[in-house]
Amino acid sequence: MDINNKRLESLRREIQKFRSIAAFARHYELDSTYISQLLNGHRNLGEKAARNIEQKLALAPMSMDYGDDPEQDDSHHKLPKGLRRVPRISFVQAGVWTEAVDPYAPGAGDDYLLTDTPLGPHAFALTIRGASMEPDFKEGDTIVIDPDIKPTPGDFVVAKNQEDEATFKKFRPRGIDHQGRSVIELVPLNEDFPSLRSDVVAFEIIGTMLEHRRYRTSRDQS
Repeated sequence: MDINNKRLESLRREIQKFRSIAAFARHYELDSTYISQLLNGHRNLGEKAARNIEQKLALAPMSMDYGDDPEQDDSHHKLPKGLRRVPRISFVQAGVWTEAVDPYAPGAGDDYLLTDTPLGPHAFALTIRGASMEPDFKEGDTIVIDPDIKPTPGDFVVAKNQEDEATFKKFRPRGIDHQGRSVIELVPLNEDFPSLRSDVVAFEIIGTMLEHRRYRTSRDQS
């Protein structure tokens, strides 16, 4: 079954909780004509539309993509209001992020985490590796990144270079170059590691950190 039909299965399952399409649409402040067009095959239920409907219905992100698959566990069903699931991906996956392609389809993440932080539809989590951001960020910490948030001075960001290698650094504007272009510096908190400047090495900001988690280990407790 293709992804469009799986999403339609999910939509029909939610509509069946109401006495009519009109009642369903009215309850969630959706356009009943649009919903009917989806169900009749006159429109495809694409990526953006599916994520918007999930938000309206307070469903877990990506949950519509599973349709009525009985192999899916309860974690893919409705979550308490205000919570959402964010896929945890690798730095390799982050490096291939583009505005045109969403790499965070179901199964793309190593796992998921729950958060109540207000986030955009393309948010993802990463596990810190290396020591370049110590002492504030240690290897094994988790950060949540939102590609829809533009960074401001002092924010922490994930960026990628021309080789699609992702890195996590502090965002620091450095003014304008002689060609009128903004110069950005990506700064490690650990002084043993080098900074990156956009007038020396080309890179692209992927997203801004909105959440940082550290999990206590047995070593931390000793």
